[in-house]
Amino acid sequence: MKRFLLLVFAVAAACAQTTPPATPKAPDVPYPDPPATLPGRGLAQHDFLYSGEWDTRKDQCTMFLIRGGRVVWTYQIPRKDPTNGQESEYSDLHRLSNGDIVFAYKTGWRKITATGETIYDYKCPAVGTTPEGKPIWSECHSAQPIGPDKVLFMQNGLPAKLHLYNLATGKIEMEHVMRTKEPVDARSIHGQFRNVRFTKAGTYLIAHMNLGKVIEYDRDWKEIWSADAPSVWHAVRLPNGNTLTSGNQHGFARELDARGEVVWEVKKGDLPGITLNGVHQAIRLANGNTIICNWTAGVKKPDWPKIVQIVEVTPDKKVVWAVNEWTNPDLGPASCIQLLDEPGRSEWQELLR
Repeated sequence: MKRFLLLVFAVAAACAQTTPPATPKAPDVPYPDPPATLPGRGLAQHDFLYSGEWDTRKDQCTMFLIRGGRVVWTYQIPRKDPTNGQESEYSDLHRLSNGDIVFAYKTGWRKITATGETIYDYKCPAVGTTPEGKPIWSECHSAQPIGPDKVLFMQNGLPAKLHLYNLATGKIEMEHVMRTKEPVDARSIHGQFRNVRFTKAGTYLIAHMNLGKVIEYDRDWKEIWSADAPSVWHAVRLPNGNTLTSGNQHGFARELDARGEVVWEVKKGDLPGITLNGVHQAIRLANGNTIICNWTAGVKKPDWPKIVQIVEVTPDKKVVWAVNEWTNPDLGPASCIQLLDEPGRSEWQELLR
């Protein structure tokens, strides 16, 4: 019996020496408060059009027009599309020189007048069914006006397709199947693309989000330039030939040269007191500054009001304007912005966004 007890104690001691102790759960780190005073003049700094993806606090998604420091107009869509029950969200927007607005809202894209009347509404179709017989829906996160009567839109799907639609004739003038990451299935649809752009030079600058690349194609769809860009949400060609990209959940905006090398960057940790979470649109202004839409990636909903949604930085990374507005008005998450005091017409690709 003594030998048996000694054996039991020996085995227990050996287990105690070889089994590592349980790792204590790391405590939640509070999201940092924004600076008490932010640079710039708040909403009065610029006139702008603004919207954001996935404001799950509410039943409606809201687009805001800000003039003279106050909200002068809003436009809402239901978060649940009434035609198919799918989530809707603002992913792209453009205000034309005549005041009309083209925007993508995931379950489709729409063109409206300056007063909010619908000119045309495209609904994304189902592109298959699940084994259980449920529809698989395509998605639209990018819609860009091309001249006064055409819209370039990307339809994530099986497969993804880029289209050029002529509002005047009611016809699709171009349709091209786009390469996406394998496997191409129902689960991959949402992450295929966000904003894509037709450039002033007449090329297609495609932010392949789930490929982690920006690829430029000519009109015959020959690849003429590419660069690595992890989880790229948005890309714009600059007058100097470089390309400004945004890094989505990686929290950076990067300018890439013709070799695809980073020549300028703003990333997490670069801006004292301001935390970058997920960078959606990153746009370049005529004065050389960069506007960043700072989304809610990785931030718990109760901490959203601490997020600085809009940041304008100079080339030397000095913050000259920042907005934290979650109460009056509650602008919600930041994905898209168009400054209305910038020179140029959106429909003729004269804005760097």
